[in-house]
Amino acid sequence: MTARLLSVDPHRPDPAALEEARRCLLSGGILAFPTESFYGLGVLVRSAAAVERLFALKRRPDDQPVPVVVADSRQLDTVIKTVPPLADLLMTRFWPGPLTLVMAALATVPGRVTGGTGRLGVRQPGLPLPALVAAAVGSPITATSANRSGASPATTAETVKAVFGDEVDLIFDGGPTPGGSPSTVLDVTVEPPLLVREGRITEEQLLTVCRRVQRAE
Repeated sequence: MTARLLSVDPHRPDPAALEEARRCLLSGGILAFPTESFYGLGVLVRSAAAVERLFALKRRPDDQPVPVVVADSRQLDTVIKTVPPLADLLMTRFWPGPLTLVMAALATVPGRVTGGTGRLGVRQPGLPLPALVAAAVGSPITATSANRSGASPATTAETVKAVFGDEVDLIFDGGPTPGGSPSTVLDVTVEPPLLVREGRITEEQLLTVCRRVQRAE
């Protein structure tokens, strides 16, 4: 048995496809979907059992957190303690888009998702599909790259299917993704904010909002 593969328009997905995703995720399933750069793997953030399945699937070390996507900034209240004022400014400037903001997570977020740090990386993706899935299910979902830990991330649904087979429950085929740079990751729990990873949004662009940033060593 292999995962079900369903063709979708990642910019305007059919309501029936979103309902399929909703049922999959609410039942503890794993969904593969295209993002702006690579294919991602989604489970409900609040489902500890689904998160355990995800880590086993990726063979991901316990201390490596997984990024999360939200439908919009209103969903942050379900996973984030407090949104700093700087984060509000950055969201206004760069969301939806490839900027992951690291903020303090609520205690209800499974520790595996935060890698035991108590902090969570969140973004509203520029590609509509993942955000619409999060809206359909009424919850943030994970968006870790679709690959075994240490391997190259998948850029096609066919690669996802070949790598994972029946270990994922539903694959949204939105065509090939462009690859390239991932999202930029900025930790706003510290001052000045910490540039954990420079991706599609450059440090120069961040400095149009932040007075300064520090770089991770």
